[in-house]
Amino acid sequence: MNQHIATIDSLHQHLQWAIELEHATLPPYLCALYSLDPVRNPDAVELVSSVFVEEMIHLSLASNLMNAVGGEPRLDYPGMLPGYPRRLPHGEVELSLLPFGPDALEMFLRLEKPEAPGSPAESDHYETIGQFYDAIEDGLRYLCDLLGEDKVFSGDPARQVTAGPFHHTGGTLQPVTDLKSALAALEEIVEQGEGTSRGEVWDGDHDIFHPDRDEVAHYYRFMELKLGRRYQRGDTPESGPTGEPITLDPAGVSPMQPNPHRSDNAQIRAAQEEFDDSYCTLLYLLEQAFTGDPTLIRDSVRAMFALKAEALKLMQLSENDHTTAGPTFHYVPQDERR
Repeated sequence: MNQHIATIDSLHQHLQWAIELEHATLPPYLCALYSLDPVRNPDAVELVSSVFVEEMIHLSLASNLMNAVGGEPRLDYPGMLPGYPRRLPHGEVELSLLPFGPDALEMFLRLEKPEAPGSPAESDHYETIGQFYDAIEDGLRYLCDLLGEDKVFSGDPARQVTAGPFHHTGGTLQPVTDLKSALAALEEIVEQGEGTSRGEVWDGDHDIFHPDRDEVAHYYRFMELKLGRRYQRGDTPESGPTGEPITLDPAGVSPMQPNPHRSDNAQIRAAQEEFDDSYCTLLYLLEQAFTGDPTLIRDSVRAMFALKAEALKLMQLSENDHTTAGPTFHYVPQDERR
């Protein structure tokens, strides 16, 4: 079932899957984030937005890895947005578009779950994201031994995206030019999600919001929200968080329809189509940034922040007595965009 990555073509295929994987997490995080009232739920907004920004860094690092080994990152095509609910690409976790709440938190915990010590690398049908990236690491090491590092890292260094207005995180976007920098990029992705040395709460960075604290890995940030308390130094996965309480106000969450569908209401439908158009334009900008114009990463991040107003507009429109509308994340072909 799980084939060893033993050719450059196979490496390109798996790195494209990594790009798809990192992108697939973005719409669920955005829906949860936009459903939160920042005045009533500042802690949850801070935690979810920090994870989202780091997922953008992971998407950029996966694209840098692809460029470094002579591949071509693809982001603007229908396979990126097959509709939700959907499986994590080549994985086992089901992703849905949900407002913030217990169901969304459980999904995020399944998504960011750390791999158990000694778990095998899995190049397909992976149980945890860490196991998938272990398989890519094994493939990179194998190919460098087989072909030599220069043959593997044959990409144009000018395509590396190294700048980007990725604030709210201690994570960094580094160029990938050789095996050492490739392994560092893979480590950054896995540690931010699961924690350092697989079994630590921390991701190895300092917390941007709280300089006196270490930064908590994604899985444990969601545990903080689930358990209503912050991790502090000395805490472990076994102890759970013992720091200050986190307050959550369920009344400060927009009751977005789960997995929103295209509405029969003309006003809602027009707003959904506008959002999808803008989101696909963002995918276009990202693809251009990663395929030869790295400076466009700033435009793409600006485009991402502009999406917020369109999503909030949707979440103020009632779909029925109990729920509001929400974004559908449908793919819009390039020739049909505004």
